Amino acid sequence: MPIFEYNCRDCGHQFEKLVNRSEQPRCPSCQGSKLEQLLSVFAVGGATRKLAATPAGPCGACGDPRGAGSCKLD
Repeated sequence: MPIFEYNCRDCGHQFEKLVNRSEQPRCPSCQGSKLEQLLSVFAVGGATRKLAATPAGPCGACGDPRGAGSCKLD
């Protein structure tokens, strides 16, 4: 069952819901059924963001603090 993100058109509440295909989701705040399905961003446990935000070490290939050319990866 996929997780979908919704915006309730009745009260404006945004929420995520694990939805079965035959199930009609309702807003947990007002129980409204006028929902707009939002585009979700695929995430892999946040690892992608951590790697992108962490700068590589001086080597660039492996991060060896001795600098470029000090490991077998260069």
